[in-house]
Amino acid sequence: MIHLLKNKKRYIYVSLAIATSIFISSCKETKKEADNSAKNKTTMETAKPNIVVIYMDDLGYGDISANGATEITTPNIDKLANEGVRFTNGYATSATCTPSRYGLLTGVYPWRNKDAAILPGTAPLIINTEQTTIPKMLKKQGYATGIVGKWHLGLGQGNVNWNERVSPGPNEVGFDYSYIMAATQDRVPTVYIKNGHVDGLDPKDPIEVDYSKNYDNQPTGKNNPELLSMKWHHGHNNSIVNGIPRIGFMKGGEAAKWSDVDMADHFLKEAKSYVTEHKNEPFFLYYALQQPHVPRTPHPRFVGKSGMGPRGDVILEADWIIGEFIKTLEEEKLLENTLIVFTSDNGPVLNDGYFDDAVEKLGKHTPTGGLRGGKYSLFDAGTRVPFITYWKGKIKPAVSNALVCQVDLLSSLAKLTGSNTTTNDSEQLLDAFLGKSNNGRKHLILEANKKTALRSGDWALIPPYKGKAINTQVNIELGIANEYQLYNLKEDKQQQNNLADTNAKKLSELVSIYTQLRGETTEETGELELK
Repeated sequence: MIHLLKNKKRYIYVSLAIATSIFISSCKETKKEADNSAKNKTTMETAKPNIVVIYMDDLGYGDISANGATEITTPNIDKLANEGVRFTNGYATSATCTPSRYGLLTGVYPWRNKDAAILPGTAPLIINTEQTTIPKMLKKQGYATGIVGKWHLGLGQGNVNWNERVSPGPNEVGFDYSYIMAATQDRVPTVYIKNGHVDGLDPKDPIEVDYSKNYDNQPTGKNNPELLSMKWHHGHNNSIVNGIPRIGFMKGGEAAKWSDVDMADHFLKEAKSYVTEHKNEPFFLYYALQQPHVPRTPHPRFVGKSGMGPRGDVILEADWIIGEFIKTLEEEKLLENTLIVFTSDNGPVLNDGYFDDAVEKLGKHTPTGGLRGGKYSLFDAGTRVPFITYWKGKIKPAVSNALVCQVDLLSSLAKLTGSNTTTNDSEQLLDAFLGKSNNGRKHLILEANKKTALRSGDWALIPPYKGKAINTQVNIELGIANEYQLYNLKEDKQQQNNLADTNAKKLSELVSIYTQLRGETTEETGELELK
C-alpha cells in the first residue's frame, strides 16, 4: 500500500514537471512568433517599394474612360485612376516617342540631345552609358531592374550585327534584365531581343537589315500589294512581315520573327515572369506596351470588340493586359508594396501609316479629350497625356491639377528610395506623385520635332516657327505659326483664343522665362538656340 502511494506521488511530480516544461516551451514559442510577427511588420514597413512604370504608346489623354471617354471603356486603367492620383496636367516631355522615352529614363529634356528624335531601327544607342538613368539610380539602392516591351532608344554603336550580341543597349544603361523589340512594331528588324541577343535566332539563317536599299528578290509593300493583309497609307511600304509592310528592309531571321497578334500576350508573359522571379527583393520594372501604335494588330480575342476598328480594339486589349498584370501583383501579395505609374509617351494619332479604319470608325470618340493637336504637335494634345500614380493603401484617391512631367520621375523616385540622385531638369515632386500635395512644377519646356514651347502655370507659350501648320499625312495641327501664340489653358482648353496681341504683359513675362530656360532667340525665326 505504501509502495503504491510512493509511485502515485512520483507520477504526480513527473506529470507536473512535464506540464510545466510544455507551458514554458509554449510561452517561448508564442513570444518567438510575436517577435517574428513584429520583425516582419517592421520589415514590411521599412521595405523599399517595388516600382512599375506602365508606358503606353500613342495613347491620348481622352483615350481612357477615367479621363472622360464615353465610347470606349477601360476598367482596369480606371481602377488605377479611381484608386490613385489621376493627373489632369501630366505631361510627356515630347510629342514623339523616342524623345519622351529618353526624357523619362534620364531625367533630362530630350531637346538637349541632338540625337533624341524618332529613330530608324538601325540607330545607335542615344543614351550615354555614363549617363544617369532611373535604373542605374535604383540599382545603387538595391533594386533589381528590368525592361519589357518597346525600347526605341537605339542599339549598338552603328552597323549592328544582329547575329551577335547587340551592345550597348538597355543592359548597359542600368537594366539587369531586358526583353525588348528591336525598335518599333512598324520597323525592321521584327524580332525580340533578350539581354542583347535576338531571341530564337537560327544561326543558319542570319538577319540582315538595311534602311536604304532592299535585298535581291525580297518582296515589298510597294511592289507586292497582293501579299499584304494590311494596306499601307504612307511611309510603310518596305519589307513585308506577317502580311504587314514595314519601314526598312530585312532578310533572314525567319525563326526569330515575332507574331504581331501575339505580341501583347508575349510581353505580358515576360512581365509577369519578371515579377514572380523578383518578388523577394525590391524591383523596378519598365513595362512599355506597344499599343495603340501602328500597326494595330489585336489578338483575335479582341478583334471587333470596340466597334472602332483595330485602334479601339488594341486599347481594350491593353486595358485587359494591364488587369492581368495587376492580378499577378495581387497573387504574389505585392500590390500593397508597389508604386505603379501609368502614362503614355505622347498624344494620339489616327492614321499613322496604315489604312485601318481608325478615322472611319472613330465615331463620337475623341482621343485628345478635347485638347488641340495630337502626336507631333506643340499644341497641348501632343504632350498632355494620361498620367496616374497608384499604390494600394499608400495613395489616397484624388484628382490632381499639379503640373507634373515624366522627366520628374527620376528625382522623385530617388527621393522615395533614399537616393540623392537628381538632374537639372528633373524636379523632385514626390509629394505630388503620392497625392500628398497639389503643388507641381512652375514651368515646363515641351518639345515636338526639335521645336519647343513653354507651359507655365495655366499658360502655354508657343514661339514663332517656320514650317507647315498641319501634318497632312496624319491630319494633325502642329502648332506652327509665324507669330507668338499665348493661351490661357484654364479658360481655353482647346487653345482657340491666341492672347499674344491682347496680353502683352503676360507674353513678355513668359518669353523672358522661356528664354532663360531654353536659350537665346534668333531674330530671323524666333527659334531658340541650344546653350
